[in-house]
Amino acid sequence: MNRRTIRPGGFYMLTRRQMIANTAAAGAAALTLPAFGQPTTKKRGFTLRVLGTHVTLQEQIRLAAEADLGFNIEFTPGGSASVLQRASTRPESFHVYEQWSNSINILWQSGAIQPLSTERIKNWSSINPISKTGRLTPDDTIGAGDAPNTLLYVQPGNTLGSQISDRVSYLPYVHNVDSFGYDTRHVPVGEPYIEESWGWLLDEQWHGKVAIVNEPTIGLFDLALAAQAKELIQFENIGNMTISEIDKLFDILIDFKRRGHFTGVWNSVPESVAFMKSGRAVIESMFSPGASALRADGIPVRYAAPKEGYRAWHGVMCLSSACSEEESNAAYAYMNWWLSGRAGAVMARQGYYISVPEPIKSYLSKDEWAYWYAGEPAKTNMLSSDGREIAQKGDLRNGGSYTERFKNIAVWNTVMDDYEHTLVRWGEFLTTESSV
Repeated sequence: MNRRTIRPGGFYMLTRRQMIANTAAAGAAALTLPAFGQPTTKKRGFTLRVLGTHVTLQEQIRLAAEADLGFNIEFTPGGSASVLQRASTRPESFHVYEQWSNSINILWQSGAIQPLSTERIKNWSSINPISKTGRLTPDDTIGAGDAPNTLLYVQPGNTLGSQISDRVSYLPYVHNVDSFGYDTRHVPVGEPYIEESWGWLLDEQWHGKVAIVNEPTIGLFDLALAAQAKELIQFENIGNMTISEIDKLFDILIDFKRRGHFTGVWNSVPESVAFMKSGRAVIESMFSPGASALRADGIPVRYAAPKEGYRAWHGVMCLSSACSEEESNAAYAYMNWWLSGRAGAVMARQGYYISVPEPIKSYLSKDEWAYWYAGEPAKTNMLSSDGREIAQKGDLRNGGSYTERFKNIAVWNTVMDDYEHTLVRWGEFLTTESSV
């Protein structure tokens, strides 16, 4: 069954039992989340519970949102697979869910989230084209897989698609293009878009020093792009692989794992930082905040601009299907706050973009905007969102401007038609022991 044909009430052919089993399998090696009901603030009154990842659920954002909105906010961050498993099976345990667009099919089919009304999103008309059409300019190529617009609008019959409507499955907000990071003390610097390649992840030079993100809708594509770049496999459509292609890919990857090529998998941004900071990895799947954190610690990590193109993702903010009216009102207020500028500036300083960029100019200096969005050389030393130096005067952001980076998308984070089969093989990959 086509993954985009989503039935009213939330289910494909999957039963809820299958959904629980599948999402649990995806999170088999993920971090354990703290229990809900443990407020992060001593204020009395209503508390908005937000479930998501460390990428966006940062303490400085929580404190700023509380101050501006006037109600308590509780953040519960965790690894992407584990929070998705929790959200899809326990909608009563959160009010707002924040992750990436590849989680939408799972959340929608499980009945864990409810549609948002675009009339209640104040800056809806200002949300930029990458969110609504899958590309920043009409001349850009849309990457393979689930571009964000294909999962955005609620269609007749409660399916999801790209046909514009006044109900959406999520609020588009933070987004970026991802690649891999490498420690330039060990891995020679390559020219962006010319020499840097996903194939480096499977290069024998870095045997035993490669780490991968533990997420079958993300790490799978990092490894697929790497295997294709090394000419170990060729996909007809990398965004929707066939079962035979999936099996061939995992046979290749499991062979690499048996031979000790991978040092491990990571489940969260802090864990990815620890892999490289300890020297356990010199090259790995990485999200932009991880690379920024390492540079702030004095480790010369370069975030690659692969010649094959990036793996792109789009952040989604979703409303729990279990929300009351009061909870929904607070959730909409929180979502609107995210697009008002302050949070977007925090995201910019760790290398991310926001779907309504203009308001963040009030919170960034002109030099910061020029560096992060326009791709210009830093006119002063650049600081991260926690105030640590991550770029020096004259440095360029690898990959160039916002526009340049989003012209080079190979594939979006995607839940493929044969997602269930990838879960089985991903689990096999994770549990395979090295023979060396």
